[in-house]
Amino acid sequence: QVQLVESGGGLVQAGGSLRLSCAASRGTFSSYGMGWFRQPPGKEREFVSAITRIGGNTYYADSVKGRFSISRDNDKNTVYLQMNSLKPEDTAVYYCAVVIRPALVQDPSGYDYWGQGTQVTVSS
Repeated sequence: QVQLVESGGGLVQAGGSLRLSCAASRGTFSSYGMGWFRQPPGKEREFVSAITRIGGNTYYADSVKGRFSISRDNDKNTVYLQMNSLKPEDTAVYYCAVVIRPALVQDPSGYDYWGQGTQVTVSS
């Protein structure tokens, strides 16, 4: 069973950048598509970005296109989310997860093995 641990969150001013990491242990990391979701305070979990097994295809929510970039290093069993030009509305707990239903890549039901999350707070 895959275990995921997110890191890299923190407090940043609007316009700043952060890079989140999601390290996987157990399982065969290169066999999985991976995704990032976020849950703002008082709201439902929402899709942010996803990447296929070897990184050939990437997907982004409209709200982060052009600002966020997803990548992966299969040798390090890690997926990254580079977040630039951060806005206060990006404030949320960010989670990574494994794709189990590729047809539902933008829906939480398409994922399993969620990490514990990392808090990102963007001040105005």
